This record gives sequence, structure tokens and C-alpha cells, in this order.
Amino acid sequence: MRMLIGEFAEALGVPTQTVRFYERRGLLPRPERAPNGYRLYDEVALQRGSFIRSAQAAGLTLAEIGSIIDIRNEGAAPCTHVGALLEAKLADVRERQRQLAALEGELKHLLNRSELLDPADCGDDDVCHILSARTGLSSPDVASRL
Repeated sequence: MRMLIGEFAEALGVPTQTVRFYERRGLLPRPERAPNGYRLYDEVALQRGSFIRSAQAAGLTLAEIGSIIDIRNEGAAPCTHVGALLEAKLADVRERQRQLAALEGELKHLLNRSELLDPADCGDDDVCHILSARTGLSSPDVASRL
């Protein structure tokens, strides 16, 4: 089975520019060319492209995906490497969840405060007394970390 780039891109659910980008990054092997110069993709390329899309769905970056492909291309099974990448990704997700939970608490606090404050009490030197430094976020760096 041979596919042109449009058919290949459609099968992967990406634009043709993405296919070319994957090729330039070395994630997809250079395709065979038809006599007219058109790219021809085979089942192996489709499997590789599907792997790339699955790895991206798991949150892996293209650099991380490339490292997995490099290990496989060297003839080794990348399972240990993939496990380490996924563990790191999970740790990142958990940290992000922790940060988002802290932000949620701060936002709830501010919303509660906003219900108690009177807009008429906002001073001339305040842009908004709900968010001003003396009444706003109790942890100013919470929002900056997100």
C-alpha cells in the first residue's frame, strides 16, 4: 500500500505541513519518491506516524519522541526509557495540579472578598481593590508559577 502525502496526512489526522515537519525533525523516515517526485508513504511510515501521534497524546514532546525513536533505531527496546519519560510527565502533571489547586483557592478567596467589598470604597490610587497588593493574592507568586 502506497499513499500520497495528502492521504497519509489524513490517515494520521494532521495537516501535510506536519508530515513534512516530522520528516525534517527525523521522526519519519524520508519517503520513497514516485517518478513524478511525489512522496509515497507505506505501512511502516503509517505505523511510525501513529506512534508519534499516540506519544504526543500521552504528553510527550517531539524531542522526547525522537529520543525513543533513536533508541529503537539503534536496535534496543526503549521500554525503560519510555517508562522514565512517563514517570517524569506524571510528576509534572501532579505538580501542575497542585499549582492549579492553590490558584483555585486564591481565586475563591478573591471572589469571596469581591462579594464583601463595595466598589465605592475603591480609592483613587487603586486600580481595583479586590486585586490590590494589600487585599489581593495572599501568595503573589502563585499566579506567576502557572
